[in-house]
Amino acid sequence: MDELEQLKETAILVGVEEQNDDHFEYELEELGNLAAAVGVKVVGSVVQKLERKHPTGYIGKGKIDEVRLFADEAGANLIIFNDELSPSQLRNLERDLEVKIIDRTMLILDIFARRARTHEARMQVELAELQYSLPRLVGLRASLGRQGGGTGGGFQNKGAGETKLELDRRKIEEQIAKLRKELEGMKQQRDVQRKQRKRSGTPVVSIVGYTNAGKSTLMNRILSEANGDEAKTVMEKDMLFATLDTSVRNVTLIDRKPFILTDTVGFVAKLPHHLVKAFRSTLEEAREADLLLHVVDVANPEHRHMIDVTNKTLQEVGVEDIPTLYVYNKADLASDVDYPRVQDDQIWLSAKTGMGIDELVTLIEHKVYQKHITCKLLIPFDRGDLVSYLNEETYVKSTEYEEDGTLMVVEMDERERKKLEEYIVSH
Repeated sequence: MDELEQLKETAILVGVEEQNDDHFEYELEELGNLAAAVGVKVVGSVVQKLERKHPTGYIGKGKIDEVRLFADEAGANLIIFNDELSPSQLRNLERDLEVKIIDRTMLILDIFARRARTHEARMQVELAELQYSLPRLVGLRASLGRQGGGTGGGFQNKGAGETKLELDRRKIEEQIAKLRKELEGMKQQRDVQRKQRKRSGTPVVSIVGYTNAGKSTLMNRILSEANGDEAKTVMEKDMLFATLDTSVRNVTLIDRKPFILTDTVGFVAKLPHHLVKAFRSTLEEAREADLLLHVVDVANPEHRHMIDVTNKTLQEVGVEDIPTLYVYNKADLASDVDYPRVQDDQIWLSAKTGMGIDELVTLIEHKVYQKHITCKLLIPFDRGDLVSYLNEETYVKSTEYEEDGTLMVVEMDERERKKLEEYIVSH
């Protein structure tokens, strides 16, 4: 059982609505959903409209008193702030509120820590947690010691009272260095795998998008559409950050044209900077793609904002200038949306019902194979290795046996053509 469930945490959300912030209400609602994702019961919220957040207390002195009274009345044992708190804000709020405090960053890090399944994902999350906690050691120790740990113990400092602050700092720095080294080794391994995929000439299609937009459901639909009962599916669940681990799957289309399908971690507003950096190598899967499928929950009124957040995060990790198809998913839940429908590089569909998947697969094929050409080749009988290569690596439309060799009509990438130039008899 999770520590949170044992503690039966009840929380108050606190947010500052700055001028011209059109998405504040949605982001505060999303904070509540993030809290629910780790079993925290939200009993209310306190909002302050300010020109800018208070540098030392996040909110004004009067509001701090209001939050403290509200927490007492509601019996809340946790206060969650809608933004990342600076070390001094955390310390001052700790002193003034005398209740356990976490911010949006700590909450997201805790969710990631719970959802991480692979060794690499767990290391990436731990690195982000340590980098976040290093400048905040004093405040975090007070806060997390207050009621037996953080939201799941992600930051709990074992033996907190027994060790000196400087010793803790040194231990954290050593662990950060160790994790960085290990992750760098994994990154190099991933780079080698990517180069091998690139060399094979098989196009790579990468799924990106906001958390809970339906990326895993879409991936499974494409896999079962192309690979049938043999499809190796990925986990899907209707929850924020259901899966963090990158999946790589081979897809073979009806006409035997293959492509590689990868997915990436979902994005969310105010995704912690340390977390984006820690997951950078995983997100680089998208940077090397030939095509991005940007999955959007079109039924959500804030879907335009979600597109902007996703695009901004992709830019942060250098994913730019890659051909993109906008996949407006959950069209079955949206009112007044005509689907399945294709318009330029946009498609409206429902991954859940499967309506529009055929059209999407056709679009993907057109996009990733548009640089392909059809050639007629005459391969000498003593070059059976080339015949095998063409059958395995290209789409062979027809094969005939002539006096001088094997006559093949093949659709292939333009890069392949250079290797086989001497055997081409016509285009």
